Amino acid sequence: MKRNFTAIMAFVISMIFIFTAIPLFAAKFVTIGTGGITGVYYPTGGAIAKIVNKKKKEYGIRCTVESTGGSVFNVNAVMAGDLEFGVVQSDRQYQAINGIADWEEKGKQEKLRAVFSIHPESCTLLAAVDAGINTITDLKGKRVNMGNFGSGHLGNSSDALKAIGFDLEKDVEAEYIKAAEAPGLLQDGRLDAFFYTVGHPSGAFKEATAGARKVKFIAITGPGIDKMIESLPYYAKSFVPVENYPGAENDSDVDTFGVKATLVTSADVSDDIVYAITKEVFENFDEFKKLHPAYKVLTKKNMLEGLSAPIHPGAMKYYKEAGLK
Repeated sequence: MKRNFTAIMAFVISMIFIFTAIPLFAAKFVTIGTGGITGVYYPTGGAIAKIVNKKKKEYGIRCTVESTGGSVFNVNAVMAGDLEFGVVQSDRQYQAINGIADWEEKGKQEKLRAVFSIHPESCTLLAAVDAGINTITDLKGKRVNMGNFGSGHLGNSSDALKAIGFDLEKDVEAEYIKAAEAPGLLQDGRLDAFFYTVGHPSGAFKEATAGARKVKFIAITGPGIDKMIESLPYYAKSFVPVENYPGAENDSDVDTFGVKATLVTSADVSDDIVYAITKEVFENFDEFKKLHPAYKVLTKKNMLEGLSAPIHPGAMKYYKEAGLK
């Protein structure tokens, strides 16, 4: 009798474990690839995940965030199935779907799908005051961080220098390190300047402008830059709002150019998952905007701009329901 009771209890406990574990095993885990932790991509992924995870029981979706090398990495990881979503600069989305730039050898990334746009990002150049850099052309012969390989801002900084007629191998002492490391290297005197394409305010620039070494933002302007903006559909004029950085030696906003951050996925990701994520962000739009200062300029309408890849059917389903398409 005792043996039977023990067997029955073991069976009951095992059933309890199985049935209570079902929601855990049934949950669909999705990961958003972002960027460095000092940029806006990482908190952007976190903001999306936070909103979606509030409905994890309803949708059966558990959303997580991963810090990555940036736009190029995210596109490739999404295409390989290693990530379900990625935050990607709009220029990189355009290049990937058209099989140019970093995808020239791989060809068109035909399964890449757009979900929505997020915040605007400015190609930002910060220089040490003692380096004697007052315009972008003063970078000649200087130690400049262009951005790490696999990042979107490396492409932007390279485009900017090419636009003013610089040879990257001869005219600057180029470094290719992650944006998170650049502020410390600038303050330590191991860099004269660095580029970073990011939404503002940015933790990297807050750090760089708070040190003992005086720094200032440099305008990225001129006839060559204007021509570049006219010829490349994903670039637009932008500016750096210096009110966010009281430690910088600038009295007014600094003109530059920029792109948009976008959320992308793969055609292989199910419509249900993409629909749920799109719906929760748009249905909680006011809450989402409050999660980072860079989102204050967002409207539902401009979140559908800057998308060059086809919109995923799951996202399109919501846009049609909401009257946005």
